[in-house]
Amino acid sequence: MNGPIPQERELIDSKERLALLERIAASVHLKRATRLQELLRYLGKCSLNDDGGKIHEQKIGVEVFGRPEGYDTSVDNIVRTSVSELRKRIEAYFETEGQRETLVVEIPRWNYIPIFRPRIVAPTIEAEPPRPAVTPIPDPQDALAARTPGQRQWMLGVLLIGGVMFAIVSFYCVYFWSRYSALNRELYGWRDKPSVALFWDEILKARPDTDVVLADASFGLLQDVDKKRFPFDEYLNRSYIARIHQQDLKPEIEHTVSRIALWNLGSQDEFKLARRFLALDPLSRNIHLYSARDYMPDLTKRDNVILIGGSLSNPWDDLFESRMNFVTIFDNDGSIAVANRAPAAGERPIYKQTQSDEYCVVAYLPNPDHNGVVLLIEGTNAEATEAAGDFLLSEYQLSHFAKMLHVHEIPYFEVLLKVSSVPGTPLTSSIETYRSYPNLR
Repeated sequence: MNGPIPQERELIDSKERLALLERIAASVHLKRATRLQELLRYLGKCSLNDDGGKIHEQKIGVEVFGRPEGYDTSVDNIVRTSVSELRKRIEAYFETEGQRETLVVEIPRWNYIPIFRPRIVAPTIEAEPPRPAVTPIPDPQDALAARTPGQRQWMLGVLLIGGVMFAIVSFYCVYFWSRYSALNRELYGWRDKPSVALFWDEILKARPDTDVVLADASFGLLQDVDKKRFPFDEYLNRSYIARIHQQDLKPEIEHTVSRIALWNLGSQDEFKLARRFLALDPLSRNIHLYSARDYMPDLTKRDNVILIGGSLSNPWDDLFESRMNFVTIFDNDGSIAVANRAPAAGERPIYKQTQSDEYCVVAYLPNPDHNGVVLLIEGTNAEATEAAGDFLLSEYQLSHFAKMLHVHEIPYFEVLLKVSSVPGTPLTSSIETYRSYPNLR
């Protein structure tokens, strides 16, 4: 995956290639993605300096992403994920701003070295010369009257066949349209629910893409074992793994911790909830699924984000919890509760889970730049998380919530759901308390 790809370098000036890379870096697709800009310039420099045979994944990780020498690329796939994202954005540039570029750059699959090639322009088709005027077609009735009986029979037969063909074509058009409409209703049945459609259309139209990010259960498990919380920046650069190995652990415990760190575990219940969100876009055009371990900071600025799981296992919550009133908290004894940072009259500062009652926080907020939305779901257990999906996809619950707020269009909000359940099945859920933020729009 590190061999150079031949290209007609003698036909393409180095300055021209550098200028092209800078135009791509300054485009709307990359101007806010600082790390991807650095990656583009680094790979471009390697291409211009004939370093293609020397570049490899680990070297890119060290020189661009600040990873330590000799880091394990099987555990940390930041380079593969970033190059894949860079490849998409380069393609998007040439489809939009770069439509008139005479030079094209691309990063081939299974390779890290960009190649440059002249753009192939489709030949221009000359317009046809004007055709001579056509004599108007006489009225069919007049034409029939002027024909002999045999000719009239022949023309009547042609008209009859044409009418039958028109009827057949019309029938099939109506049939296939009805089938298409039925299939569309089956795939996008949620659009027939007014409150659900209004809420989710607001999200899906805010940005072209929406990312569903699943929690990293392995990261949560490591913190349970270590009885420590690792900050978000250590999760991003994977330095928390080195911190664990620096501790004085028994060999068998260190071996177990190492295996957990390699796994990318997830929750089956959270994945079921993610599938319900993905079903809103059955053709997978606009909603995409990520694990917390593979997600990237730049995407939080470019896309809508749906974060599933509390901050213990989904550290991406840390980017937004400072603006939230209700947040899940995790004690060293393994218990989970919801903290109410600014209790109103009649509210409790802490909502603790019990054997029969669980809680879930659903927060719908703008992203920091106010050009997209963030949806956070933090449940104290699997049943509570499932209840959050019921709340967000239920016509009754969303319309009931809108009536509570005395609004037609639901504003940004935080909701604390109380879930009464038996193991494995949420029985009932109700809104324990909430906050609405109409002024954030």
